Amino acid sequence: MTALKKYQRLESGGLWRETPAAQRREVVVGFRDATLILSDPRTQVALSHWSLPAVERLNPGDLPAVFGPGYDAHETLELDDPDMIAALTQVRGAVDAAIPRPGRLRATLVLGGTALILGLLVLVGPGVLVRHTAGVVPEPSRRIIGDQALAALQPLTGQPCSTEPADQALARLSLRLWGKDSPWRLHIARDGVTGTLLLPGHILLIDRRLTEEAPEVFAGFALAHSLGTEDPLEPLLRHAGLGATFALLTKGNLPDKALTGYGEVLLRSPTPPPDPVPLLALFDQAEVPSTPYALALDPTGETTLPLIEADPHRGGAEIAVMPGADWLAVQGACG
Repeated sequence: MTALKKYQRLESGGLWRETPAAQRREVVVGFRDATLILSDPRTQVALSHWSLPAVERLNPGDLPAVFGPGYDAHETLELDDPDMIAALTQVRGAVDAAIPRPGRLRATLVLGGTALILGLLVLVGPGVLVRHTAGVVPEPSRRIIGDQALAALQPLTGQPCSTEPADQALARLSLRLWGKDSPWRLHIARDGVTGTLLLPGHILLIDRRLTEEAPEVFAGFALAHSLGTEDPLEPLLRHAGLGATFALLTKGNLPDKALTGYGEVLLRSPTPPPDPVPLLALFDQAEVPSTPYALALDPTGETTLPLIEADPHRGGAEIAVMPGADWLAVQGACG
């Protein structure tokens, strides 16, 4: 897509709708090398990432132009900026031009490739396919799958607690813990979650009861579970099945019914404790004391003694984990 270099830093305003039932929300639309980034105009926090080659115009010829990250996606974006519309139209044209036209050779290659993949699957087993697929899924697709996983949990956990001040405070906490390029998205679970759940797309769903603890405890659970011992996309794909995994590998998205029942399975799955050595290194890097987290896990300290004895910030963090106003906003997120 070398012809599109002139658009690489293009930005415009737009109206984003996360789901068909959601209200439209003003966003800043950023055209980047391979993604379209939709950000909050006040906080600059990225709200959604779309893969440029997957973007489709949903109302050709009409204005304002309506785009989506694929015809079957739930999100929509309304645009009236002619430059941004032209850029996305050129992307679509470049993608269409690159698609081989049907023919005997193409059909032979497709059938041969499919047979080869299925043959390898029989030989090496489904676990290899799951690990391979998880390893090649790009971050924008992971974010979409993470949002789907979060939606699959909502019948059991309720919709994540959200207010504008709390959302902004959580976004600032993410930057405080993981740095200015943090990809982590923190959400507060209304019900059903004990501790923290790690979802694809760098989503951490945190038990609302942790807002009744100290900010250091809340941050400690977020840090600890960001060190998940397994790529969270792998158990999701094992649940979805080989057909859904193969569809993700070849088509770039999961079938609509792939996550049916996933919420129940995830909430029943125990989360193994992280290794204290890398966890202490993460607490040190984030400048967060590990003792409050350790005592929240075990008030006696017996089973979490390494996290207490080797606390890298035993006297407390030099920079507050969260300002008082932010912590109050987070505590009030669930009403």
